[in-house]
Amino acid sequence: MDFDYLNSKTSATMDEIRIRVAHALARHPLCRNVRFDIVSVPRTRRGGNWTVTLQSVEPRAVWEASEIVADIQDAYELAAAA
Repeated sequence: MDFDYLNSKTSATMDEIRIRVAHALARHPLCRNVRFDIVSVPRTRRGGNWTVTLQSVEPRAVWEASEIVADIQDAYELAAAA
């Protein structure tokens, strides 16, 4: 089995990631009013090169919003600038 394929992330632009995060948060009833921003960061050993800053989250939605963001971070990497 090709484990590199299973561990690979899909490349996406900053705008595509922002849209995916917004749609994912909007689907959860507790997270519909979450305000966030996508921030490019230096690449780490794990390969991450972007993060989400949650700016306005209801206390009862913190766990759900964090889990949604973590799932998206596991799936996407910021596409290299053209």
